[in-house]
Amino acid sequence: MQSSGAIPTSRSHPIIEPPILPPIANTPSNRIRTLTEHDARPDGKYVLYWMTAFRRLESNFALQRAVELAVAWNKPLIVLEGLRIGYRWASDRFHRFILDGMLDNQQAAEALPITYLAYIEPEKQDGAGLVETFSKEACVIVTDDFPCFFHPKLYKRIAGQWPCAVELIDSNGILPIHAADRTFTVAHSYRRYMQKEIARQSPVFPHKDPFRNVELPKLKKLPEAILKRWKFQSHKELENYDLSKLDIDHSVGVSGTKGGRSRGLELLSEFANKKLADYDQARNEPDQHGSSLLSAHLHFGHVSAHEVFQAIVSSVSGWSFSDISKPNGKMNGFWNLGVNAEAFMDQLMTWREIGFNMCAREPNYDRYESLPSWAIKTLKDHAKDKRPYVYTLEEFESARTHDSLWNAAQRQLVIEGRIHNYLRMLWGKKILHWTQTPTEALDVMIHLNNKYALDGRDPNSYSGIFWVLGRYDRAWGPEREIFGKIRYMTSESTRSKFSVKGYLQRYAQFDGQKVAEAKRS
Repeated sequence: MQSSGAIPTSRSHPIIEPPILPPIANTPSNRIRTLTEHDARPDGKYVLYWMTAFRRLESNFALQRAVELAVAWNKPLIVLEGLRIGYRWASDRFHRFILDGMLDNQQAAEALPITYLAYIEPEKQDGAGLVETFSKEACVIVTDDFPCFFHPKLYKRIAGQWPCAVELIDSNGILPIHAADRTFTVAHSYRRYMQKEIARQSPVFPHKDPFRNVELPKLKKLPEAILKRWKFQSHKELENYDLSKLDIDHSVGVSGTKGGRSRGLELLSEFANKKLADYDQARNEPDQHGSSLLSAHLHFGHVSAHEVFQAIVSSVSGWSFSDISKPNGKMNGFWNLGVNAEAFMDQLMTWREIGFNMCAREPNYDRYESLPSWAIKTLKDHAKDKRPYVYTLEEFESARTHDSLWNAAQRQLVIEGRIHNYLRMLWGKKILHWTQTPTEALDVMIHLNNKYALDGRDPNSYSGIFWVLGRYDRAWGPEREIFGKIRYMTSESTRSKFSVKGYLQRYAQFDGQKVAEAKRS
């Protein structure tokens, strides 16, 4: 045990004595950031892991770090998983998805040496002070370093009020999000950086089971100040939770996609074992179901990127990091996994992680001004071009445009909480085409995506939305009205490239009224 009481941090490499630690590797120091100037208190009553983004009890660097510290100081470990209602776009859809995950976590926690607490905020601001009250008797608070949506501002605003040390832990992706020394603006440059990093040193993965061979003292009783003020949910209460009593958006109904870790792992297994074999061709076909369907479970942290990576490389018998080729910055030929696995790895390792790089380094990642200068200039040059159609937000939301394919994509978003991979790009391009200004187009895309998409409010979502306006892209010719040098897409070209008959039949049955009814269901 450390006599000084200081926490091992990114400023000082972990120095916990080997006999104290379980037989697992320490959390890498480049995934740890300190949030306050307070020292750790080894004489505190417990270690608190405040689970906000990585909502799982396995394959999680943040949980692993909390376990390491609890073991080092021989303290009970509390895992607090909360669900706020005071954030923009909170709805039945997102709440139910998270509640599914809480049920899985609560069940898994029964076999672990932790105290797991599921807290659902019943009214706005009811949760205010909860973590701060825990902090008064904590050795340290460990929480998730998610670089997007409300998380960074929330941590910055409230952590200064806490009288204990706080650590932010990055368990977002395969490469640490704060390791890069620059913001990457095109996929090719990030891909080359990523490949060089992988070739230089195989990445460290979190342990699947951070509790292996771990013994921790059990918490005898929660602090009295906590018990008097806040209520935590039992398994039965989570199963039967009545969302209608909450002040959230009930017009966005629960989708048919079940949340939680168990369902996320099922989807991962189905994809790796059945759908990966023709992923490169099937992923862009609207009439096929070639997508992994994992984005929502990745966003809410029910499945880790490391687990997805492992499932993909395991599809090739005997593969190891020694099989990679010399970094080339290309989509194919680096991993040596075959065309289908390499196509998916580019989504996981390039396109997903470049979005986290942007959000972690650029606080204005969700602002129009963050676009590349060439994109801003060309959109400005064509801002006054006559639009062939102009629709209001309400018309977009209710899928009432002249374009049946666009309407079908919007209906899928409203009803299912997702849009087919390729059509999601078309969806955004036509919003740019049919709004008065590019800034209005951005506002419409962000609102509709974040309101309905299960994987919205995520670095990956912002990458896709801003790609529509030129981020991570290049200037294209010929220069066109409205778009200027921005890449152009049309429903007509999409219909000529792909079969969409089944897709249109599946979603054309919902007219504007039925979409409204689906939103309320």
